[in-house]
Amino acid sequence: MRLSLLLLVSMLAHAQPPDPAYQPLSKAYQNLQDKQYDAAIDFFLKGIEAAPARLAIRKDLAYTYIKVGEPEAARDQFAEAMRLDPADFHVALEYAFLCNDTKMQTESRRVFDRIRKDGDPASRATAEAAFQNIDQPLAAGIGRWQKALELAPENFNAHYELAGLAEQRDELALAAEHYARAWQLLGSRKQTLLDLGRVWKAMNRLEDANSALLAASRGGEPRAREAALELLPGRYPYVYEFLHALEVDPQNIELRRELAFLQLTLQNQPEAEREFRIILEQAPDDLLSCAQMGFLYLTRDEKARAMPLLEKVLKGSDAALANRVRAALKMPLVEIAGQTYRVSNDAKVMAERSLNSGYLADALQFLQQAHAADPDDGWVMLKLGWTYNILHNDALAYRWFDLARNSADASISAEARKAYNNLHPAMATFRTTLWLYPFFSTRWHDTFGYGQLKTDLKLGGLPFRPYVSMRFFGDTRLTGGGPLPQYLSESSVVLAVGAASNSWRGLMGWAEAGSAISYLDRGPQVHRFTPDYRGGLSFGKGFGHLLGAEEPGWFFEVNADGIYVSRYDNDLLLYTQTRLGVTPAPIAALDELQTQFFWNNNIIRDAKSMDWANYIETGPGVKFRWPWMPRSLVFSVNALRGAYTVQQYYRRPNFFDLRMGFWYAVTR
Repeated sequence: MRLSLLLLVSMLAHAQPPDPAYQPLSKAYQNLQDKQYDAAIDFFLKGIEAAPARLAIRKDLAYTYIKVGEPEAARDQFAEAMRLDPADFHVALEYAFLCNDTKMQTESRRVFDRIRKDGDPASRATAEAAFQNIDQPLAAGIGRWQKALELAPENFNAHYELAGLAEQRDELALAAEHYARAWQLLGSRKQTLLDLGRVWKAMNRLEDANSALLAASRGGEPRAREAALELLPGRYPYVYEFLHALEVDPQNIELRRELAFLQLTLQNQPEAEREFRIILEQAPDDLLSCAQMGFLYLTRDEKARAMPLLEKVLKGSDAALANRVRAALKMPLVEIAGQTYRVSNDAKVMAERSLNSGYLADALQFLQQAHAADPDDGWVMLKLGWTYNILHNDALAYRWFDLARNSADASISAEARKAYNNLHPAMATFRTTLWLYPFFSTRWHDTFGYGQLKTDLKLGGLPFRPYVSMRFFGDTRLTGGGPLPQYLSESSVVLAVGAASNSWRGLMGWAEAGSAISYLDRGPQVHRFTPDYRGGLSFGKGFGHLLGAEEPGWFFEVNADGIYVSRYDNDLLLYTQTRLGVTPAPIAALDELQTQFFWNNNIIRDAKSMDWANYIETGPGVKFRWPWMPRSLVFSVNALRGAYTVQQYYRRPNFFDLRMGFWYAVTR
């Protein structure tokens, strides 16, 4: 009997289907243990494909994303995990905190509110504190703006700011009221209309929402237009929706013109004429409306009414439209590079529509057609550059920006030149970089200077760049005091050739060989020329609101370097520097001075335990700059308390140092 039961259990065990996620998950956790986080992420994603309803995979993937500094991706995984198990309040808390960190404050507040009401005791306490940290400033801000409106009820900014805070606090009716009032006060700002439509949509006032969003999607600021298109239904609007949108935004020429052409397509000629008349009352120089209204008069044989409108088009700047008028009047056409102008113009219209709708592949096709028809069109070249840039093909984007910066249109050439310069450091065949870091140290009563001038070469698609380099290490005092004075810097120039890898997630590798040339005579036993071999890994990354950010807030920066230097008895040096602090808003009274306040934690070690190369430092610091300075020029002051971590024979184990200097870098 026992043998039979054992055989039955064995057969049932073998009959169970294998776990489809076992293989990718086993590799994911092995890579996670080995700190190969990118590989672990890839296998976790494969595990999710195999078992999409398994909560644990989502959680582990989210924590891995946090390790590599991708909070948005981690937030999205916790959102899925919360959907799979709404009762897992620990997951909900993680999601809410990440929402707050990634500027989804409204969603964060909602989740904290739910947890503080329904969660377990520990989760309720955490959620209550977090909820109040978000809710109380919002409530206080709403109160302040309401008082401001009592004093100045026609203040656009007061209505707009109050509406924004009310939306974040889920007081949607209050938000809608003040967005609507702000729109009445400043009807040219489509962003306000977008905000109003978004709130109405959240209130389930869908017809009102679509009217506001449709009006915001035609004309106005590009960002507001694109955001409105994303919120609208995927189909083309109906006539009644255009009419409702015009009730919200009656001065929207582009919206009304599109409705007029739609009415013509539907053969509703009287309605189309009514819209064109309104357009010409509001914008008498709208050439497209002039031409179309003139054509309508011609079809009714009302030439006296048609000709003033058509003559305005003939004298206007749109050559292709003027030729259409000449054709209707049976006049000789003016040569405009054959048919290429019309082909180019039509393709440009379709390209812009595709870009506005997010169809990048279609936009690329139309832009290429437009360029083939008119190779000198700067607008087309600029749009090709941006489209390739969005598609992460920077090599082609760089080429198109280079062509567009020679456009005769000043605005196009300026925009293209800025984009070209941003891509130039990564795409140029030859690139020269100079960085300088001079600073004064009160510990040594000395001024030190470090710098490098480097020219590198791009070799096709290789993942590294060879370079030639000149490094400088020096100081003004030259030696320290005491019975056995030591040189305080290398006091040399290092000439070298080497290669550096492309940066990947802030990590870069490099190696070089050269010769150090001392500019000091240190006696007959010290050579002026010394072979110098160096190499290592460098990592640097910043999170949050860095210096010069548009909004104030917290930030964290880390720099870590591992360097091999042959001149130091083939030693390996390890440097780790972290800065945690806050970036305040610019100080208007000091010419928009930009500042950062932070706490330093520095660790320096080496493989041979040399007495000078093993210490830790900690202390406050400040960085500052003005907006009119070069972006890479930053001044800093750091007050550091340090301690050596190996035994010292000629110096105290603890020290204090006040360092003042600046960093500057430029790439050409």
